Amino acid sequence: MTEPPTKQAGTLAERLVAGDRRALARGISLVENRDPQGDELVAELFARTGRARIIGLTGPPGVGKSTLIGALTKELRAAGRTVGVLSVDPSSPFTRGAVLGDRIRLSEHFLDEGVFIRSMASRGALGGLAEAALQAALLMDASGKDDVLVETVGVGQGEIDIVDHADTVILALMPGSGDSIQALKAGVMEIPDIIVVNKADHPLADTMVREVRTVLGLGPQGSWKVPVVRTEASQGRGIPELLAKIDEHQAHIKAEGSLEQRRARNLKAEVLEIAASRIRRELDERAERDPRWAELLESVARRETDPATAARKLLETLHDG
Repeated sequence: MTEPPTKQAGTLAERLVAGDRRALARGISLVENRDPQGDELVAELFARTGRARIIGLTGPPGVGKSTLIGALTKELRAAGRTVGVLSVDPSSPFTRGAVLGDRIRLSEHFLDEGVFIRSMASRGALGGLAEAALQAALLMDASGKDDVLVETVGVGQGEIDIVDHADTVILALMPGSGDSIQALKAGVMEIPDIIVVNKADHPLADTMVREVRTVLGLGPQGSWKVPVVRTEASQGRGIPELLAKIDEHQAHIKAEGSLEQRRARNLKAEVLEIAASRIRRELDERAERDPRWAELLESVARRETDPATAARKLLETLHDG
């Protein structure tokens, strides 16, 4: 089926807000390429954000996060909702390195005008979310998407900052996985609002569910009791129940007034994360081109200057000529 020609009248921001997929793709490319026009676009559209429901999904590699997102997207579309998918996992089937089977499963979403899918490298972001990914989610929101699904890498202690950027956080685990057991032990169980045990046809699924519930019972008890949902995403089983729990969680945080608190916290975290990312980039660039900085760093290597003193001196001179 041939895609109808895109109307080119209006500014990029106007076309993006009107739902122009090419305009959204162009906007995300601008922020991903660190083009100043990307910052200008996000600034122009920021007042139009805050309407989309941001759902974060994280979990160990191989647990089936992308398949879960594909199945969840299908369920959301059946409910008449538009969806943006942002994959920040370099192993995701949304990337060019996808295996054929995964691309076939997702083909219906690539052709669906109500779904916009974008993959993005984490670029070494410690928390798993690149600066550009945060901006891209805002642009998807501004484009009118009802739900923005954000898939992130891993569940290590340094890879869980999705908690600072989503309204509802889903942790996907898989029976028989050593990574999943490590997640239980690492305190990661305090992060999610919903836990999914995917590939629930596995012989160890019941054991995994019991372990998860035991750990949850030992943790702090808040006003929301974290549900454990069994799914077989590749078959679509358990997905309606998962969506029902997402809706239930959204209703809960709206009713208790914590949704706006979460979003305020998330935006503060986003400001600090973008600032930290840009300062780090500026530090790296300055170290490459400023011979004084190079000498200072070499003095640390020679153990003539300690790291903390060197760091203080770098920060003091960061914005000098």
